Amino acid sequence: MTSLFDHYRLGALTLPNRVVMAPMTRVRAAAGGLATPSMATYYAQRATAGLIVTEGVQPSLVGQSNPGTPGLYTDEQTESWRPVTGAVHANGGRVFAQIMHGGRVSHPGTTGMRPVAPSAVPAPGEVFTPAGPKPAPVPRALPTAEVPEHARSYAEAARRAVDAGFDGVELHGANGYLIAQFLSSTANLRTDVYGGSVANRIRFAVEAVSATVETVGGHRTGIRLSPGAGFWGAEDAEVPDLYGALLAELAPLDLAYVHLEATADEEVLVGLRKAWPGTLIVNPVFPMGPRQTDREAADHWLERGADLISFGRAFIANPDLVERLRQGLPIAPHDESTWYQGGDAGYLTYSAYQHAA
Repeated sequence: MTSLFDHYRLGALTLPNRVVMAPMTRVRAAAGGLATPSMATYYAQRATAGLIVTEGVQPSLVGQSNPGTPGLYTDEQTESWRPVTGAVHANGGRVFAQIMHGGRVSHPGTTGMRPVAPSAVPAPGEVFTPAGPKPAPVPRALPTAEVPEHARSYAEAARRAVDAGFDGVELHGANGYLIAQFLSSTANLRTDVYGGSVANRIRFAVEAVSATVETVGGHRTGIRLSPGAGFWGAEDAEVPDLYGALLAELAPLDLAYVHLEATADEEVLVGLRKAWPGTLIVNPVFPMGPRQTDREAADHWLERGADLISFGRAFIANPDLVERLRQGLPIAPHDESTWYQGGDAGYLTYSAYQHAA
């Protein structure tokens, strides 16, 4: 049986284990979307993961979803990431940047710009702004001629990521953000080539991935998906057909991986595993749900064909999570109140397991 601690070949990388640190928003970036020395320390502390995927990084100002998140669209931002990737590599790790365009999940109070989306349909609920939560605004529907520019923004950010020393990038196609909005049958009401049929709704995702592969190579490109999740009101119709068709279009691109969240029935996810010929990362629990990914959940999905397993919240308070899993040591609890508060408390203040003297 495959073990969580077996080596794995991912593109040009040899991973020492099959544990992936999942992307998690921590809003610790400096003004201007710059990565910071604290971010370098945070990721370097967790470099024993087989692969780290960073928090979402916006590929443009209009693509920024939350305040305090980092970018990869200016020279200064690119330069600010070099100490982060250098620290991870110095500690023996491997790191991909997650490229995240928020689409309609944004606010002018954050970016100074009206959000863009497939259609002029607001997300339900409130979004974060520097002045606190505000109702999600009605976004500007992208004209057909403008859509390719936003698809290319992922590739342009990926080029900057590689320049900054990242081993690759993961396109955020999950959780109700821009790619997921195009996939959705409720956020995407278009009647042009980007809307309506399954073939049209997957077009934006395929164009964004294809542009990224052309720019940095398939071995440096992954995508994260959340089939049927419905986050931020971006609900999917025809989930098996939609995601099956998307994977069929992506298969010839020889991607580093597809990263699936466990947001659909297990039968659907196992079907997508069978449909995908390449490396599959599975995040085994529903995002932000009551259960945190543990060894049992990881082994369950390794038995069902996953190649790598991503752990999110468990990494927050356990920088040495791999060793804790390996030795069966207790998993320390995290303080949810510190997730988005900024500063180093609850960010750099968790330590490795202390054995009794």
